[in-house]
Amino acid sequence: MFTAFLIKYAEIGVKGKNRYLFEDALVQQIKYALKRCEGEFKVRKTQGRIYVDAVSEFDFDETVDNLKTVFGISGICPVVYVEDEGFEKLGQTIVEYMDNVYPDKNKTFKVNARRARKNYPLDTMELNREVGAVILDAFPEMTVDVHNPDIMLYLEIREKIYIYSEIIPGPGGMPVGTNGKAMLLLSGGIDSPVAGYMISKRGVKIDAVYFHAPPYTSERAKQKVVDLARLVSRYSGPIYLHVINFTDIQLAIYEKCPHDELTIIMRRYMMKIAEHIAKETECLGLITGESIGQVASQTMHSLYATNEVCTMPVYRPCIGLDKQEIVEISEKINTYETSILPFEDCCTIFVAKHPVTKPNLEYIKRHEESLKDVIDDLMEKALESKETIIVRCDE
Repeated sequence: MFTAFLIKYAEIGVKGKNRYLFEDALVQQIKYALKRCEGEFKVRKTQGRIYVDAVSEFDFDETVDNLKTVFGISGICPVVYVEDEGFEKLGQTIVEYMDNVYPDKNKTFKVNARRARKNYPLDTMELNREVGAVILDAFPEMTVDVHNPDIMLYLEIREKIYIYSEIIPGPGGMPVGTNGKAMLLLSGGIDSPVAGYMISKRGVKIDAVYFHAPPYTSERAKQKVVDLARLVSRYSGPIYLHVINFTDIQLAIYEKCPHDELTIIMRRYMMKIAEHIAKETECLGLITGESIGQVASQTMHSLYATNEVCTMPVYRPCIGLDKQEIVEISEKINTYETSILPFEDCCTIFVAKHPVTKPNLEYIKRHEESLKDVIDDLMEKALESKETIIVRCDE
């Protein structure tokens, strides 16, 4: 029955003179998402509304599922529209709509008309009253409830007349690409894919860096991270995943630094490398999946020591969430089952038995002095051997 969708947005609507830029970005993201669907679609913007018109056969559920991945969409409304050929034709279409969409007629309803085209012969109140009368004549078992109806029937009088009654929730947020780009430190765990998703939701385009430690971590661990990036890219768009061979740096830290400080010092060099790549690729910040107190390297003292090496902002969207809250988001975006696959990343391989939870920054810097003869060369080598993989969800 449905051949079109009205796309609702929320935050974009208050952007003033720049709103068209956000609307254009949203249109582009919708077109990208619809490429994953069977069928052909036309996406158009008109009078503060965005419509998706199906121009061929399409799978309704598949289309809705893909539209739900587009940040910036607050609601997806399956619509029926009719040419303005008089009220009688409109009434017939509405009766057919109600009959098809609501087989059970023992429901209450309310008509909510909006007359964007002011030359329509009936005003809003008259439309509400006349359409309500048509429905009651066709379905006597239905009743009107203006306060808490089972069905809210919307009419929009524009160049055509649009009819809809369902608003499927979208993901909200801002269209990806409208708030710059940042670099995600992506591991094989639960938290970092969620962090990438959450920052993307605020309109940020993301690239990612993964620290690989062969032979201590396997190719299956690397593939797991690629798979996680692909799942996140369903929402964020294509991700440039930079794979860094971190083995030699980790071994040097393991040999020359106190073992209770291993994780902190490794994290500091990960942040340095990630920031180097971020600056090269015109990113405006780093993203991590850290949450205060979750593990030893994420206490306030540890985060302070890690952050000290960075000159650009570090965004931690999971910082105030507990583990269960992060898990729930990972389940929603379908990354959880991949994250818990038993392929270790480089951090878990080299973790200390008794890691320091309140590292002293001066001690950390003093112990890093033992690396000064080798670390610059090792970092340069790691960056020169960097592998970049373009990850797309449709591959």
